[in-house]
Amino acid sequence: MAVTIRDVAREAGVSVATVSRVLNDSGPVRESTRVRVRDAARRLHFSPNTTARSLSTSQTKTLGVLLPDVYGEFFSEIMRGIDQQARRRGFHVLLSGAHNEADEVEAAVHAMRGRVDGLILMAAELDPEVLERSLPDRVPVVLINADHDASRFDTINIDNYGGAAAMTLHLLGLGHREIRLIGGSARNRDATERRRGFEDTLRRAGITPRPAWVLSGDFTEASGYAATEQLLREVPRPTAIFAANDSMAVGALSAVRSAGLRVPEDLAVVGFDDVPIARYVNPALTTVRVAISKLGECAAERLFETIRAQNRHDRKHELQPTELVIRSSCGARLVHPNSKE
Repeated sequence: MAVTIRDVAREAGVSVATVSRVLNDSGPVRESTRVRVRDAARRLHFSPNTTARSLSTSQTKTLGVLLPDVYGEFFSEIMRGIDQQARRRGFHVLLSGAHNEADEVEAAVHAMRGRVDGLILMAAELDPEVLERSLPDRVPVVLINADHDASRFDTINIDNYGGAAAMTLHLLGLGHREIRLIGGSARNRDATERRRGFEDTLRRAGITPRPAWVLSGDFTEASGYAATEQLLREVPRPTAIFAANDSMAVGALSAVRSAGLRVPEDLAVVGFDDVPIARYVNPALTTVRVAISKLGECAAERLFETIRAQNRHDRKHELQPTELVIRSSCGARLVHPNSKE
């Protein structure tokens, strides 16, 4: 027979109410008692009935997370931040890939209904109207990299525009004028903001950007490789390639090597995000640093605040800063030998 909360109370020598407070972290309990209850639950292999607990406490101690994909270092780092913050609070995480499709968001939300206390959603390609229709009114929600107009929800966004502008200005400062951008989907908010930062900075430098200077990618290594192959056929050849994320920049580095060219001697390659692999590729990748794991931590912390407020609070819209990280792939060391990573 399944072990019950009464069995744990008997084993620990405390009341059922005390066990409930310990397991739900819902009231004052002496630390020695808390340890005794948890030890008893562990010895008895007690597994709480989440459904029953949620009915009595209105909490499942679980967060739902919907990401565009579950593959890649960027999403892994976001999940690491969310999971670390959840574990500190005694919460678990349910994860699903939404693939930036409204019907998949709706299906995932429906599957999580009643199973989570709140939801973190990253959907850079969904407009506010779609989000309004897809997400429930009563469930606390925090959006990552969504449109600011989604005022019904708390949002945490990356300074995509400022990061792209800083990188473009850096390349211009190194003397590059033939700079090309490997961007992302026109529906993707991150991609459009990075393109806007790139093009506006060129204009401020007196350079009129042309549509052909921006090639479409999909944030994968393969798309970065294919776009770079196309760019290397240009005459004259670009002197710098700015990939709108590090995965595409890694693909670009590979394409340059396959063409028998060198980075940064023949052309510079830079990226965006500063995923962990960026510092270990050869040459090490100059990129725009996003504190990715911290982004996940902040989203989880904001969600906990929203849950505590029972979704009755003024919505907050936060912009996370970015930072230029200079490594070898842009050639800056050749120009500024004393520069630091």
